[in-house]
Amino acid sequence: MKKSIDAPFLLVLCTLVVAGLLIFTSAALSLLAQDGGASFSSVAIKQVLLGLVLGGALMVFFARIDYRVWKRYTPYIFAGAIVLSLLPFVPHIGLNLKGAARWIVIGPISFQPAETMKFATVLFLAAIYAARMRAVNTFKGGILPLFLIAGSSALILLVQPDTASAAIIGMSAIAMLFAAGGRVQHLLMLLVIGMLVVGAAAFKYPYVAQRIKTFINQEADPLGAGYQVQQSLIAVGSGQFGGKGFGQSVEKFSYLPEPIGDSIFAVAGEEFGFIGSSLLVLLYAGIALLGLRIAARAPDPFGGLVVVGLVVLIVGQSFFNIASTLALVPLVGVPLVFVSHGGTSLAISLAEVGVILSVSKRMKQK
Repeated sequence: MKKSIDAPFLLVLCTLVVAGLLIFTSAALSLLAQDGGASFSSVAIKQVLLGLVLGGALMVFFARIDYRVWKRYTPYIFAGAIVLSLLPFVPHIGLNLKGAARWIVIGPISFQPAETMKFATVLFLAAIYAARMRAVNTFKGGILPLFLIAGSSALILLVQPDTASAAIIGMSAIAMLFAAGGRVQHLLMLLVIGMLVVGAAAFKYPYVAQRIKTFINQEADPLGAGYQVQQSLIAVGSGQFGGKGFGQSVEKFSYLPEPIGDSIFAVAGEEFGFIGSSLLVLLYAGIALLGLRIAARAPDPFGGLVVVGLVVLIVGQSFFNIASTLALVPLVGVPLVFVSHGGTSLAISLAEVGVILSVSKRMKQK
């Protein structure tokens, strides 16, 4: 077995993180035009200190610890994540913004517990499947744990409501069941159930229905529901082949909603063009391919399943962000991992990478 981390994976990751910081810095310049730089300073400091510095420390910490240590603690980690995800509903702790209770506020720090919920769900589900590998092709051994663990996580997030995070958890759980050897019939059944849940969410939450309608007919309300998609496409299109250059985006100033958040890929497309955008997509594809290579060579089922789940969390969410920016899927409202604003999200994502690196240190040689 290897005694050092997987160098190609780490190289692609570091390249992506550095590129993400550059894109974020350029996108955050739009804040200077709004209030003289106060928000820019605050956002930049949180992104660097809370995201990169703390996240880098967590990545090193998790990479140095044998990932198998966490297996015995997964029920407690999952229970703690459940408690955290319920705190946004508690007065004076949770922050209700635009009708959604998704944030916890502790002093000057605010974060979304959904990120810890995703992480904990992957760990717990991997531990359950690893202990019952011979039974994952049965309802009791495969479908039932997914319903109980991923289902309870998704339900809490749907109530907040955070339908995008719930969908990401469901996608990761299905990928893990497939990797563990789940039956094709069960996987197809889960996909049907997922579509029914999306339909129910559209019926329950008007914003979900509106996003689906906008996706079907993007030009129906270009100044209202379709505004973000239209401006994103304008930004990406104006970048043409080579882009306008670093910091030269026009759309990020007043035109593009959430330039440091959901729409940050549009800023990258405008400034770096088709070439830069394609390279960014290739970096995520590299994370996916190299991550799945680590999973395939993991020394035990738990390690392999954890890596599969975490890779799908990181890359799946990122591709959803990119696809929604390009109007290939309905607007999902998830950040671009390692690029979008969000110190705690970046820190937890880097912690997840640390677990992947821990597995890579012990993966089997060919």
